[in-house]
Amino acid sequence: MKIAEIETFATKDVALVRVRTEDGAEGWGQVAPYNADITASVLHRQVAPHALGADEDALPPILEREHKFPGSYLCRALGGLDTALWDLRGKREGKSVCELLGGTPRPLRVYASSMRRDIEPAEEAARLAGLREQHGYDAFKIRIGRECGHDEDEWPGRTEALLPAVRQALGDDVDLLVDANSCYTPAKAIEVGRLLESHGVVHFEEPCPYWELEWTAEVARALDVDVAGGEQDTSLTTWRRMLELRAVDVAQPDVCYLGGLTRTLEVAALAAAAGIPVVPHSANLSLVTVFALHLMGAIPNPGRYVELSIEPDSYYPWQNGIFEPALVARNGHLDVPDGPGWGVEIRSDWLARADRRTSTAE
Repeated sequence: MKIAEIETFATKDVALVRVRTEDGAEGWGQVAPYNADITASVLHRQVAPHALGADEDALPPILEREHKFPGSYLCRALGGLDTALWDLRGKREGKSVCELLGGTPRPLRVYASSMRRDIEPAEEAARLAGLREQHGYDAFKIRIGRECGHDEDEWPGRTEALLPAVRQALGDDVDLLVDANSCYTPAKAIEVGRLLESHGVVHFEEPCPYWELEWTAEVARALDVDVAGGEQDTSLTTWRRMLELRAVDVAQPDVCYLGGLTRTLEVAALAAAAGIPVVPHSANLSLVTVFALHLMGAIPNPGRYVELSIEPDSYYPWQNGIFEPALVARNGHLDVPDGPGWGVEIRSDWLARADRRTSTAE
């Protein structure tokens, strides 16, 4: 069936995409968060013209046809269309996306992901311990260093104080993950990595600037702790090189950044061939976490958990009230939504507050 209409409902931070075909079938997707209003404009200008009038199951190679625009925004826009089409397919067949991929919706273990560097170590430790009691989490990720920090910590001594405080508060039976967000040179990353290993950390994310693959590979070779990365990378060529270098022990594609579920499945297959598990980047409670759940319920090389942001709506106010039912962890697990498509319903009150724009086939 031909694609007849593409709509976006955008705010500055998040934008949803609705696709309709000639017979009135529809599906919902989402572009990547942050500057999402710009991404929605890119979708209408550079993605929709190629998709409108095309068969819902046979899109033209849009990224290749827009070859003078290889950057992030085009992939972010394509992701909105791609995820909407997966929802549409699931609804046509009466299956969840997870089932379309050959998986089975079920509860999946999550790790509680802290986004904060503005918090004192003792306060962070107490917060995480409270969340463990409330939701049964047995894996947590904390932030170390400074984002793109050139070897600097958020403030002097924070990382060295944070690790023992959190480990003591959570106990030795909890998996502890850290994210450095491209902070370190290789020598400093290896030094910090030894400290992480002494506190039983199991996952060291983006230790070096993500674009410096050789640096990250050097760190991965030197450390026993798993080095993870890939959330920022949108080129399949970069992914192939990353995996050939063994730059990461855990691959972390982001469905929304990468260009949708279809391209993420390609990355997952490349990682599987390399013997590397996948733990998608899903660092907020928008639809990206729903996408990650369906993916992880179906691929043959899932990692040990799915990322689940623990930040409240006061921290990310834009993530509130987009869809229902809301994602709530129980006993440290989240259910893969088992309804048709993505298995969630978009809230009409959220749509009413967003800026709507429509592109139609001529």
